[in-house]
Amino acid sequence: MWDPDKYLAFDDLRARPFFDLMGRVGADQPRRVVDVGCGPGNLTVTLAQRWPGAALEAFDSSPEMVAAAREHGIAATVADVHDWRPAPDTDVVVTNAVLQWVPDHLALLPDWVAALPGGAWLAIQVPGNFDAPSHVTIRELARSQRWRQRLGAAGILDRQAVPDPAGYAAVLTAAGCRVDAWETTYLQPLTGADPVLEWVTGTALRPIRDALDDAEWQRFRAELAPLLRTAYPREEDGTTWLPFRRVFAVAHKAE
Repeated sequence: MWDPDKYLAFDDLRARPFFDLMGRVGADQPRRVVDVGCGPGNLTVTLAQRWPGAALEAFDSSPEMVAAAREHGIAATVADVHDWRPAPDTDVVVTNAVLQWVPDHLALLPDWVAALPGGAWLAIQVPGNFDAPSHVTIRELARSQRWRQRLGAAGILDRQAVPDPAGYAAVLTAAGCRVDAWETTYLQPLTGADPVLEWVTGTALRPIRDALDDAEWQRFRAELAPLLRTAYPREEDGTTWLPFRRVFAVAHKAE
């Protein structure tokens, strides 16, 4: 289960990669724009504002996120990326911070491109911070003797990984696209007593939250908090700096 309020707690910082991604999409008057994994819909709204004449399609696998998106006026639906295929008039597909949750997503991309019309755009952004201290610390705690048995079956101990920009470029070029791929590390200024813990609670810790009951969840957070404070010390002015690597790929299918 996803918590839209927790996810939106850092909406300004989380939104910047989305706008950097969309800045490289050159579609003029698309017929249909699809937001794959729309989340709470706060960014989907900007797609409707940019292309008001387009049919807007949005879906997410989380009923909680879809409900939040509908509150933003988005006609979102609950669906899985494995079941989705582009409609014939789909000219723009956006998937922002979604495909890292889909281990086999590279196999989906050529099929999506094949179904898109000539001239269509596919824009992808995923976090590339699975080797960052935050995620390493989470995995190490989950592997500890007191948590391994409880969390091992949930797949928490697996290292989620995404390709580097060259990996996406290779797959999408082979599918018949011109590709613009890059990576950026944002230095996020966070404040509060345990800001990194709150940041990952809205994303990386969701599978752990789902695997634990309320009491276990509070114990896990209590054990994780000092570890993250050590990994990300607070500056004298109260700022905690969180380096956050993101991987981008924008593919333009040949006419």
